[in-house]
Amino acid sequence: MSTPTSTVTGCGSSSCQCAGPDMSPQAALPTAAVNGIELHPAGQRPDIGLLRELAYTELLRQQAVRKGLLPRHTGLATPELGEAERKAIEAMVDAEVQSPQPKEDECQRYYEANPSQFMVGQALHVRHILFAVTPGVNVHALTVHAEKALLELTRKDAAPGRFAQLAAELSNCPTSAQGGDLGWIGPDDCAPELANELFHQKHSQWGMGVHPRLIHTRFGFHIIEVLERRAGKQPAYAEVRERIAALLAMQSRARALHQYMSLLVGEALVEGIDLEGADSPLVQ
Repeated sequence: MSTPTSTVTGCGSSSCQCAGPDMSPQAALPTAAVNGIELHPAGQRPDIGLLRELAYTELLRQQAVRKGLLPRHTGLATPELGEAERKAIEAMVDAEVQSPQPKEDECQRYYEANPSQFMVGQALHVRHILFAVTPGVNVHALTVHAEKALLELTRKDAAPGRFAQLAAELSNCPTSAQGGDLGWIGPDDCAPELANELFHQKHSQWGMGVHPRLIHTRFGFHIIEVLERRAGKQPAYAEVRERIAALLAMQSRARALHQYMSLLVGEALVEGIDLEGADSPLVQ
């Protein structure tokens, strides 16, 4: 690891003139604003997630002002909204953002195209080897290390006990003490990325044995082996129709909100932050 390079100038005292100007990242970033209304005090820039939320909320507030739903704001900084103001904005969005309800044939097509999403009772007896991605880790070297172990385990002449041995030696999961055994898991028992790979993909039924490639989740890289499988049951369309309709309605609403916010962003002068039209947390 390389030695950090100091960026401090002068003697290091903030009261000394030799310290020079404040060159911290926060000081270097501009104050974000929407149509001239500042979203935060100078030098106190929030993290990007909160800053985007503030920007989208201010866009909606200004739209409500234009519609005569809220009084004009005379200050130069975004005001804090009370419950009444938030409800007025939510009512405005509900009135302006129209999204069609899904039709019966749309629900039917979704059911037929995504059968794995509705299976009940399916489960896999799985073991894994986790190569955890932690701060500062060399991801490329970790991937090469994991791929080498995967290659060894997928060879036809791999010893029966080799998986458990490598799990004990290499895995960063507490299950390493049990040879990596995760027991029986269903789609709701594991990380979404893992559930998607094991249960929701067309190739998820690849069969027993070691998965032919690494699976990447928020925790790192996994070598997965399926030891046993319980087949699930596909419910009839009528049993899941309301669930599908609610899902499609939510997706339609999200698209309509995205388009609405995109229009507001396009019509505004946004400074100090890059915005894309998106759902505002205020109206979720």
